[in-house]
Amino acid sequence: MFDTNIFIQHSPYVAIFLLLVLSDLGLPFPEDTTLMLSGFLIAHGVIRLLPTVLVIYPTLLATDLFLYFIGRKYGRRVVERKRFQRMITPERLSKLEEKFRKWGILVVFLGRHILGLRAQIFLSAGIVRMSLAKFIMADGASAILTITLMIAIGYAGGNSLQVLKKDITQIEHIMIVIVVIFLAGGIFFWYLKKVRS
Repeated sequence: MFDTNIFIQHSPYVAIFLLLVLSDLGLPFPEDTTLMLSGFLIAHGVIRLLPTVLVIYPTLLATDLFLYFIGRKYGRRVVERKRFQRMITPERLSKLEEKFRKWGILVVFLGRHILGLRAQIFLSAGIVRMSLAKFIMADGASAILTITLMIAIGYAGGNSLQVLKKDITQIEHIMIVIVVIFLAGGIFFWYLKKVRS
């Protein structure tokens, strides 16, 4: 029989998994945001570190490998497919191929940390036929750094939530004062212009 309590307890992990997969499919759920959210939830005791990492790490590697194998299967023809034309242009592919010739696995290792280029780099790694072992080694090591950094940022943000709330309230008050000043200034200059004419 289906136990709803078990599903509710584990659903944050399912949600993290789905967000990571959807971001790989090009939907607007950035990987870094999901990782920071995970750190935030860990800080507030909603989820635990070890199960979170056990969900995130293999999911990241699997989604990256998916793009790698697409590139490996279709080669340069991938840029002819509508689904991938939005992700990578022939010009971008040529530039990345040059980078792979020059830098090799460093492109994968460093490219994971460049928002907006990740998917293009993983596709290109397959297109240039980088060996699977090198790809996994570079991507796996780089993913550890990404996960550690982003979860730590989210965790730190979660722990300083009260400070952030206080700061946000102060910023809101300052913004209201600035808006009122601009409105008053605008009305004043409009009045002067009207009086002169």
